[in-house]
Amino acid sequence: MQNWRMAGSAGWNQRFQPVVTVAPYVLLAVMAALTIAFKHNRPGSLAVDLALCAAAALWSLVLFTLRPEWRVRIGVMGVFLAGLILFGLVMVLRDPWFGFYTPALYVYAFWIIGWPRELYFIAGAAVVAGTAQSAGLDTGSWVGRVEYLAVLVVNIAPMCLLAWMGEIGARYYNSREAALREAREANARLASALAENTTLQERLIEQARAAGVLDERARMAREIHDTLAQGLTGIVTQLQAAEHAADDPAAWRRHHAAATALARESLTEARRSVNELRPEPLETGRLADAITEVAAKWSARHSIPAQVTVTGETRTMRPDAEVALLRTAQEALANVAKHAGTVTRVGLTLSYMDQQVALDVRDDGRGFDPTARGEGDGGFGLVAMRQRIAALSGTLQIESEVGGGTGISACLPAEAPEVRS
Repeated sequence: MQNWRMAGSAGWNQRFQPVVTVAPYVLLAVMAALTIAFKHNRPGSLAVDLALCAAAALWSLVLFTLRPEWRVRIGVMGVFLAGLILFGLVMVLRDPWFGFYTPALYVYAFWIIGWPRELYFIAGAAVVAGTAQSAGLDTGSWVGRVEYLAVLVVNIAPMCLLAWMGEIGARYYNSREAALREAREANARLASALAENTTLQERLIEQARAAGVLDERARMAREIHDTLAQGLTGIVTQLQAAEHAADDPAAWRRHHAAATALARESLTEARRSVNELRPEPLETGRLADAITEVAAKWSARHSIPAQVTVTGETRTMRPDAEVALLRTAQEALANVAKHAGTVTRVGLTLSYMDQQVALDVRDDGRGFDPTARGEGDGGFGLVAMRQRIAALSGTLQIESEVGGGTGISACLPAEAPEVRS
């Protein structure tokens, strides 16, 4: 398994490239300077040491510095580091101060060889360091050999332990990064799925709305064909027959009476068709009565007192305006049951004013913070309520606070009602 600390990653190059490409040569230059200072009076030994320094530098230059592409090849790096450790061992056997070169060996061993191979090279670098530290020991005696081995153990064990801890940390880091990457990918997939679901839901809603419109158009077309169209056809037929019977007063009156009867029947059917488009509570009463009936049924169903108050002079409104206000009352009561929590009372006030008719629905439930919601928030019910009122040039206001209940106020212009035959 390739070590996560190996060269090749951008982070490794940026942080450690100066260390592995410059520091070893600096250490060798310092060691060469010390050697010249200590052995200037021994030219032969000095020449050997300087040749070893030059050979180690050339070895690093050829196999590592000038070949960045080789740094990810385990075999080549193993040969490179083994040779460098051998150079270091020969140099510390000749001169103990070359032990100061071992930091470069440790850096290479820790960062360019994958786990677990790095343990061998770390141990080799520790042997070089321990040999330099044992320069004054008498390795010819058993005591000296034991002391030398103890020094090696003291160098090898901590460094190998440090490498093992680094590997454990690297595995933990890699596993965490993998988990985070998987979590990010899962979140991205979830966001994509949610977006697709939202689009699909919008399409389904649009298709359902379109299907509902088509169904309603088809129903109304059938209704018109089966009632008004047939009635008008019969009227035209009777009037034409009456025209042909102008010379026969009895026949003319008979056809005229039939046409009149058909007209009345058609008018009755037209009224019935229009009434079927209105909510059931409005079929048998005015808006105030319909709201009172709806509130009473809601109160009985939910065991919450709901009081209806009517102010001003009641008057008939346009059917679509009455439907809009009734639907607003129904939706507001439904929201109280679903969202208001513990409610002890609900009040509905229908106010007939000179220029407007207003419906207020207030409860003492838990309320909410309107500033925490965007415009149009609150679900399809409130959106539909707002759209229905706005379509009739009215206004819808929602007032609420946490713990202070909620109030909904719908206001429509008090237009003259359509003339009903």
